[in-house]
Amino acid sequence: MSLARLASIPSVPLGQLPTPVERMDRLREALGGGPALFVKRDDAIPFAFGGNKLRKLPYVIAEALAEGADTLITCGGIQSNHARATTAAAVKYGLAPVLVANGVAPEKASANALLDQLMGAEVHYVSSREARVPAMAMLAEGFRDAGRKPYIVPLGASTPLGALGYVRAVSELLEQGVRPDVIVHACSSGGTTAGLAAGCTLHGLHTRIIGVSADDPAVQVIEIVRRTVAGIGALLEVDGEDLARRAAVEVDDTQVGEGYGIPTERSREAQRLAARKEAIFVDHTYTAKALGALIAWVREERFRANETVVFWHTGGQVGLFA
Repeated sequence: MSLARLASIPSVPLGQLPTPVERMDRLREALGGGPALFVKRDDAIPFAFGGNKLRKLPYVIAEALAEGADTLITCGGIQSNHARATTAAAVKYGLAPVLVANGVAPEKASANALLDQLMGAEVHYVSSREARVPAMAMLAEGFRDAGRKPYIVPLGASTPLGALGYVRAVSELLEQGVRPDVIVHACSSGGTTAGLAAGCTLHGLHTRIIGVSADDPAVQVIEIVRRTVAGIGALLEVDGEDLARRAAVEVDDTQVGEGYGIPTERSREAQRLAARKEAIFVDHTYTAKALGALIAWVREERFRANETVVFWHTGGQVGLFA
């Protein structure tokens, strides 16, 4: 009943699905065996350089259009993957993209910042992450006063509505013939983690959902994820609190190292191994740290040899060119 309800919630197309799912046998061999390793390639979504936001934004854009929005406002860092994806989605559907970025305007734009510039995003710079939400609210008020109709997309599009994209993604993975015992992925704002946890629970799976934090403490991320899962339940007309209680979520915050976006020894090794064994590219902000955690857990035999472990690649490879 709840999954049938998902099909009735409006969304817009952004790239083609399903994304590939591939075995990582050469990486497994390099690690000396262990569980069967797969990678779910959301880095390969063929729109705006892919990434997990392109599963969340279809629902958010549909709501913005239904509300008559003409301007999309969101936030992130200078090299935000979310900002790049949201800008692209806005352009695709005729909305004006406006970004609030914490940091100083770069002298020469590169990577995501260059793509934002090419797509015509209006960028406002603030001094800190904490200043982003107030700045978005102030911009929205100014646009309304000017007769425009802004729609604010929260960081990561990590709302219950956006997270529906990953509820749907679990169905996609099962249709591809992979029934995961464990899903490892990078997490920050929690929407991807919440969608995967809710999706697996609604499908009756006992999959361990392991989010590898890019920045915040595990206890903080888990609380955000549980609130988001409860909100997903409400959208799907099931008991959200019960869904949140049943969803199995683990968050590993031991891979952050010296901070957000700063490489670690493990992320460097993971980046090399992924490239040299599987021709897959991961970035130090998110996916290399998540893959580094998976590699460490395989070596420490924290997965059983008969398990199927999926590394959900959430994108971010544009960051390699920053």
